[in-house]
Amino acid sequence: MPSPLPGMDPYLEDPGRYPVFRKHLIAALYQLLLPGLVDRYRARVHSRQFESELVLFTSVQKFQHDEEYIEIRSRTDGRLVTLVDVVSIANRTTTPGRDAYLATRALALAEKASILELDLLTQGKPPLGFNRSELPAHHYLAIVSRANNATSHEPFPANLRRRLPKIRLPLASDDRDTVIDLQVVFARAYEQSQLEKGIDYGSPLPPDVALAAEDRDWAEALGRAYTLG
Repeated sequence: MPSPLPGMDPYLEDPGRYPVFRKHLIAALYQLLLPGLVDRYRARVHSRQFESELVLFTSVQKFQHDEEYIEIRSRTDGRLVTLVDVVSIANRTTTPGRDAYLATRALALAEKASILELDLLTQGKPPLGFNRSELPAHHYLAIVSRANNATSHEPFPANLRRRLPKIRLPLASDDRDTVIDLQVVFARAYEQSQLEKGIDYGSPLPPDVALAAEDRDWAEALGRAYTLG
């Protein structure tokens, strides 16, 4: 069954669900990218590991994180062409997570690669800092940083109430961009994860979802209609 939301589903933004969804999102991105890359490029899924801590009243709880990302490299010389990464909850809410994410990005920039950052979360703080004041109102954001202008960010904003956008993913400088339909990627990841079996769409959104009251009410109304459906 598809998600009851037209674009990103905020019911997925739960610490117990989102890591699973993120893993399937990376897999869906890889599956959809691969057919168009076989001639000049090779794509591989890699991972970064780090540890975060949650301080409780009388103890410290430690969490191990293993976050996958995609590298697209040239077949001829192995040069990193494009990094594709998806922001996690830990990247947005913990210092070790933010540092690990930015370290992956820094390595790609050092190799003069382009970067796609996909951020489908509302809680916490975006790991990539830049001036967003002139962007249209949005809940989610994909950001492309091109190898020939790494300090400039090409944003693709997304609104909760609409389908996710199509974006242009840069490859080698002498090659044309490839187009990614993020809604298609989301739909495949949602289906393959089978997370909807464990979501009670008749319940309120996870408490950490940072939406305005009217957006939260709208999403929860769609969830309730889905359960009655």
